[in-house]
Amino acid sequence: MTYKIIGKYIKNLSFNIPNAKTFFLLTKDIANYKINIDIKSNQIKESIIEVLTSINLVPTRDDFEMINTKIVFATIVELPNNKLEKNEIEKIVLVKVPSEIYAELRKIFVNLFENSGFRDIKISEKVDFQKLYDMKKFQK
Repeated sequence: MTYKIIGKYIKNLSFNIPNAKTFFLLTKDIANYKINIDIKSNQIKESIIEVLTSINLVPTRDDFEMINTKIVFATIVELPNNKLEKNEIEKIVLVKVPSEIYAELRKIFVNLFENSGFRDIKISEKVDFQKLYDMKKFQK
């Protein structure tokens, strides 16, 4: 199962704290938000796909102020010329690529918060994408 990352870039970045009240509430209650990770892909050419890995912060309860913090990180991947099985491509998109780029994506996301005055942002340094993939398969 070989692939090659031929490019990476930030496709979309949203970081909006609507007002001072929200900023102060968020500073105090940052632990009441959780990280949401989503992965999508688009076929660009026959052997080239774009993997979109996004991270955003969502409140754990309905009574918290909404903030818009989301980063979509695009990874352009070249697949080998030989035909891969669908499940092999799925593992590349959902496990291999996100595992490889997550540290860089996390660093960018944490940096946004730290440069906006949030020192206590806790985002897991490691995500077990294989475990998430297995759980998704089990749910089907």
